[in-house]
Amino acid sequence: MLSRKFISFPSSIRAMSTRTSRGLAAVLEKHPDDVVITFAKRTAIGRAKKGQLKDVPVDEMLYHLFKETISRTKINPAMVDDICVGTCHPPSPLYVSRAAALAAGFPHSVPISTVNRLCSSGLMSIRNIAQGIKSGEITLGIAAGTDSMSLNPRPTPEISAIVAENAEAHDCVQPMGWTSEMVAEVFKVSREKQDHYALISHTRASEASAKGVFADEIIPITVRGATISVDDTIRPGVTAEGLAALKSAFPQWTPSTTTAGNASGVGDGAAICVLTTRANAEKEGMEIIGKYVTSAVVSVEPKIMGISPVVAVPKVLEMAGLSKDDIDVYEINEAFASQFAYCVEELGIPIEKINPNGGAIAISHPLGMTGTRQVVTGLAELKRKDKQLLVTSMCVGSGMGAAGIFVNEARHGAKL
Repeated sequence: MLSRKFISFPSSIRAMSTRTSRGLAAVLEKHPDDVVITFAKRTAIGRAKKGQLKDVPVDEMLYHLFKETISRTKINPAMVDDICVGTCHPPSPLYVSRAAALAAGFPHSVPISTVNRLCSSGLMSIRNIAQGIKSGEITLGIAAGTDSMSLNPRPTPEISAIVAENAEAHDCVQPMGWTSEMVAEVFKVSREKQDHYALISHTRASEASAKGVFADEIIPITVRGATISVDDTIRPGVTAEGLAALKSAFPQWTPSTTTAGNASGVGDGAAICVLTTRANAEKEGMEIIGKYVTSAVVSVEPKIMGISPVVAVPKVLEMAGLSKDDIDVYEINEAFASQFAYCVEELGIPIEKINPNGGAIAISHPLGMTGTRQVVTGLAELKRKDKQLLVTSMCVGSGMGAAGIFVNEARHGAKL
């Protein structure tokens, strides 16, 4: 079990839980003021530096995604009250996002913002729009998440000497590979266990891709004359022997168990959700495919940032009055197999429910995209299985974590 030495549990969980309907029956109820999702899609993901989107900046990805969303949903762009884009590292993110929206057909009267909470940025974009709708400030909004890790790799954070004197401040800006090794060392997650969970991810994603499962969630875009509709990040034929043979990616840090095969891939892509009230969706004839319930953000010790889903998931479940057994599908980000293995086993959730079509180790982890992609992927999977509840979660660089709860409302057999 995880020691309280490493985690501080907020005393405000009970207070915050009163802000949303609590209990399974209440969560599944339908009300006119519910925040609902009427469209959820993503681009195919490209392998960073080598893949199909390696030369495509975030504004161009957003442009194509926005344009396709307008075309497919038939929404009136002028009726959108707000757009929020989760993205981490492109220069001038608000300017390029605003420009992409204008070029795609949103009139200048539609405002836009960007949010950066690193790996949870895509979920934060959904959260921001949902909260705007819940407050009554907006009625129709768009949440997106995107990053080009080819063109905008993680910069090396710089802090002043006086700040760095604080041990946790120092730790929060260290490379993510270092945090993976810290989790492996502190919680004794062996290389063999990491490779075991990595193989599950690779195998599931490869099988799902071969069966065309991801076509349900991918919106094809035509970029510079090429149609992009299939992830080029998934590696078929990964074996236990092949994973075991890989050298350490970070030999400078002990126990040096993280490899290119058991860590998330580096990639490029974008994802999008359209949100509104149930009343407005029904009035405008929009198909309702999901409902936003609530979300939570947490913090842990920076050097073990990867274990934060073990705090975020229980917190968001408590806020909604749900048990872990109430949830049909979990999308928990696989930043590294070290932290993913620990989270799965500490949470005590059957692996069959988690990332059923593979996760970031196989599919890749464009930082700003992931939080939105998990919702897109999870809702598509719930529809296929005709199940009800999704929880998404991810660790967040610098020592944070996040989680969200969503309800599937897509008619079984209907087209997303």
